[in-house]
Amino acid sequence: MPAAPLAPAQPPKTSLKQPPAAERVYTHIKEAVLGRRYEGGTLLTEGDLAEAVGVSRTPVREALLRLEVEGLIKLYPKKGALVLAVSAQEIADVVETRLLVEEFAVRRAVPASAQLISRLEQLLEEQRQLAEAGDLAAVSVKDRCFHAEIVRNAGNEILSRLYDQLRDRQLRMGVAVMEAHPGRIAANITEHGELLEAIRAGDADGAAQVVRRHISRVKVLVRGEDR
Repeated sequence: MPAAPLAPAQPPKTSLKQPPAAERVYTHIKEAVLGRRYEGGTLLTEGDLAEAVGVSRTPVREALLRLEVEGLIKLYPKKGALVLAVSAQEIADVVETRLLVEEFAVRRAVPASAQLISRLEQLLEEQRQLAEAGDLAAVSVKDRCFHAEIVRNAGNEILSRLYDQLRDRQLRMGVAVMEAHPGRIAANITEHGELLEAIRAGDADGAAQVVRRHISRVKVLVRGEDR
């Protein structure tokens, strides 16, 4: 009898592995804190977090320890984890650091490459679309990306890494500002447009002035001192 034809080889099955349990808990808490779903002063318990993510308490403890090191929460034995509010000193420190880094960076980024101009145009348009959709957390992320792109194009890797360390604080403050001052969303987009125009025109001094005015306003708004 003729041999039966071989069945065509089946491609190997691929399974999407979930991240480790502790990583899932870490991501869940961090995104909720940065997006202000867990606001400052909220007490998180291991049991509630374990249930929310669908894991045991052991990875929850691991994630909480990591977040405490990052300064987002404070652990209290047998009680839980307190989400830390953004302090006035932290606001002042972040704004001061941003001014030092971003004013220097924007001067170094001018004259700008066509690639940088194109990328800033894209980020600005994406920010407009997200603002129209009302996604404040995503708007804050895109806002931060706009500034980070300029810093990266200053050509100083150490400065860029320093700026990256501010990321979480910037995102959290950004959402806080937009929730408290909805009109600031449109103002941010307008100021980003002004900054882009100054960079496109090769006006380093003008770009630095826009950066100073734009960032200094954050300190006033986050503190609730809008005038």
